[in-house]
Formats: sequence, C-alpha cells, structure tokens
Amino acid sequence: MSEAFERWKVLRKQSREGGGAERVARHRSAGKQTARERLESFFDPGTFTEIDAYVVHRVDKFGLGERRVPGDGVVTGWGEVDGRPVCAFAQDATVFGGALGEAHAMKIVKIMETARKAGVPIVGLNDSGGARIQEGVMSLGGYGEVFFRNVLLSGVVPQLSLVLGPCAGGAVYSPAITDFVIMARGTGQMFITGPDVVRAVTGEEVTMEALGGADAHARKSGVSHFTAGSDADAIALTRRILSYLPLNNLEEPPAAPAAAPPDSAAAELVRIVPEDPNTPYDVHAVIDRVLDVGSFLEVQPDWAMNIVTGFARLAGRAVGVVANNPSVLAGTLDIDASIKAARFVRFCDAFNLPLLTFVDVPGFLPGTAQEHGGIIRHGAKLLYAYAEATVPLLTVILRKAYGGAYDVMCSKHLGGDLNLAWPTAEIAVMGAEGAVNILFRKELERASGSDAEALRERLTSEYRREFLNPYLAAERGYIDDVIDPAETRAKLVDGLGILGSKRDDRPARKHGNLPL
Repeated sequence: MSEAFERWKVLRKQSREGGGAERVARHRSAGKQTARERLESFFDPGTFTEIDAYVVHRVDKFGLGERRVPGDGVVTGWGEVDGRPVCAFAQDATVFGGALGEAHAMKIVKIMETARKAGVPIVGLNDSGGARIQEGVMSLGGYGEVFFRNVLLSGVVPQLSLVLGPCAGGAVYSPAITDFVIMARGTGQMFITGPDVVRAVTGEEVTMEALGGADAHARKSGVSHFTAGSDADAIALTRRILSYLPLNNLEEPPAAPAAAPPDSAAAELVRIVPEDPNTPYDVHAVIDRVLDVGSFLEVQPDWAMNIVTGFARLAGRAVGVVANNPSVLAGTLDIDASIKAARFVRFCDAFNLPLLTFVDVPGFLPGTAQEHGGIIRHGAKLLYAYAEATVPLLTVILRKAYGGAYDVMCSKHLGGDLNLAWPTAEIAVMGAEGAVNILFRKELERASGSDAEALRERLTSEYRREFLNPYLAAERGYIDDVIDPAETRAKLVDGLGILGSKRDDRPARKHGNLPL
C-alpha cells in the first residue's frame, strides 16, 4: 500500500479512537457511550455519513500544538431516523473533555448550515466542559457562531438537544435555545457555574447533580423537557420525538396508522369528569380516551403539572395537546404553567402541528408571589401564543372556564376554529359562590343567621343554573356545539378533517413583540 494510503489509515484510526483507549475506558466506566456509539445507535443502521473527521485545531500555545486529535472532539454528519434524513453532532468528552474551540465550533456550524440548506432537523448530543480556555476569545467566538445558527434555524427546522454529560458555561446556552432538551439522569448536567464556583462565590455547598442534574431541571427550573435513564434511553426518546415532527416548517408532520381507543373509552369519559366543580380529577384520563392509543408523549411532565402538554395522534395525524389538570392546583394557570404552555403552543404553530386544547380552568392563581413574579406578563405569553397561531385550533371545554383564563385557553375570541363544550361546562366570569357574594352582597348583609345561609344557598343554586352552563356562550356563537362527552373523539376527528387545509394570513411584519 502506498504512503498516501498508509497516512490516510493512520489519521482515520486516530479520528475514530478519540482521546485514546484509556480515556475511552474511563468514559464508558461512567455508564456513557462514546460519541460515535451514540450516533450509530441514533441513526438507522448503516445510514450515518461522517464529515470533517480530519479537522484539527490551529493553536500552539499551552501545549496544544502537541495535542492535535483528528476531529477535534466532535463528530458530525447526517443519516436517517425511521427512513427520514437528520443532521447531528456528538461531542466527544474523551478529547479535551468535549470543550469547544474554534475548529470544534466550526464543525458544528457547518452541520447546522447543512441542516438549514437541506431543510432537515438538527440534533446535538452534548457532552462538554464548556469553552476551551486555551483558545480564549476564539472559543467564545465559536460559541457565538453556534448560538447565531440556533436562532437562525429556530422555527425553520426542529432542533433537539441531548445532554449526556456535564455541560457548563457556554455549553448550556445552545441547548437552551433549541426546541427540546433531553437529559440523561445521573450523567447529564447543565449549569452556568459549577459547584466549585458556587462555593467560592456564595459559600453554598451543592453537588453537580443537585445543582444542574436532570431532575433539578425537569422539576425545578423547567429547562429540561424530557428525562431519560441512560444514553440509550435518551436516544430512543429522541427518535420518538422526531416521529411526530416534520422535517421543516414547510412540510406537514408524518402520518401514522390510526389506533382508535376501545369502544368502551367513549362511554367512560362522562364518568371521569365529576359534575361537582370542586372535585379534582386527572385530565390524563381524558386525553388517553380521546387520542390514539399509546400515542401521547408528554412534554415537561414533572414541571408546572397544573397544565399538561404533549404530542399525540388523532386518527393517525400528529397533533399538539394542551390541557388544564384539575388534580394539581385545581388546574389554575400560574407563571410556570403559562410559560410552559406558551412555548409549546408556539412550537406546534411553527411546525404545522394542529393544537387540541382541553379546558378546565378556574382562573389564574392568586397571591402576592404570583403578582410580584409577573403573572400578568407571563399569562399574556399564553394569550399571545394562541392568538398568534395559524394552525388548526380545536378546543373542548370539559368543565370550568372562568374569567380571563376562559379567553386565554384558546377561546373563539383568540382564533379557535372549532370550540366545543360538554354539558358540564361552566363558562362564566367566576364561580357561583364568588359571584353571589359580589352581586348580592347587600341582601346577604341584611339577612342574619340561618336566613342568610339559606338565602346564599338559594342564590348560588339559581346563579349556577342560569349562568354556569355552556348555553349563553353557544347562543352567541362562542361555542360551536355542546356535545355528548362520548362524541368527543369523533367530533375532533371530523373537525380536523375539514380544518386540515386551513390557511390564515396575517398582516406582514418583521416579528411581533412577545411579552417576554
């Protein structure tokens, strides 16, 4: 074999070995796959095409001149996921701890540009200690180039980030800009500053996992959208997420065979939602009986659990689902719930996923913490997201729809295309007790003792019968139909059928000013 081929073989071998056998062994001992193993399991077998395997950094200071590894700590390329094209990069923590330098960054930028031009999703498998300090501002510039592409691609192609190792400093901002973050429990962490810096600056003692582990970001910060038990689980979950999404914003999501719930499911709906407005229930039971069997994939299931968001299928068509959950905080809208739902609504609108909204909301959560935390501004985000959306919007009011929260939860007034209500729906400014206390305050003050209580009960009963129903809204066309709960799936399938070709032009503008 010629010298040229021998050199090629050596460089190819070095590229595939990453940081060397010792570092690879240490990496695997932590329960983690190598960068290439991750990509090989992510893509359909035999479809991965690597690019830039011979790229090296161009820095001589701090001893880096003697440490040039082909690939420079990140593997990039494209392949297929369930037969559809996807671009991806995987950081290699065995090379400089996965730290990002100029050449490393330019490889990521290049594959992101490929995804933009090809109109396909970009998936990042992140495992990086942050900026490569030896490269100084060149490393920071590299991060800026990646961030700029994240923003450029936002709403154009789906962007998914897997966090499979410690990601610190600048390494967390790119995942934060992408559409969804999937974290591996026990190995994936995200933080701006690590425990050592926290200890030095604030004196606080905290572990890496408690500071920025998967559970911390899934339950407390809301930064993470999905939690997986391992590298393999995270990769399998990412493949499932992609199955609901189009390749880009100009295409429709992929269809799948319909999987209707059993015939008994429809009849069960009426028993799931109690007629007593003060009795809680779990809205997942409604979702599972209306959508295709086994199709619901919940997004951020452990954060802001008073509202449920997720992907599902209705008669085989991919949809986004938003639902108040009365089993948590009575289903009220608070700051976190508003942010969670608003971001999900905007994602679905960007990528042509019709939105199904199940409403049972008594209003916005009261209290000084909410008011001072900006519930007005954050609640407006959800209102804005629905009003901005041009995908098919289908809403079902199951029970309560009180006050401003009625408007915010995809009402007819914000552009709802098909607004349905069950006979149990209560559409009003507020509940009967509160309304009676305001409307009949003087009468109640004049009465005393048992007379006052009897009067209150009578007035409350009359108010509930006359005003807490769906028919006043239906008379004005705010509700398109009041339906038997057992008809819910059929009505939604029918509505989605006619609205599937919906076109809704809006005034030309650069962009709106979302109340951030």
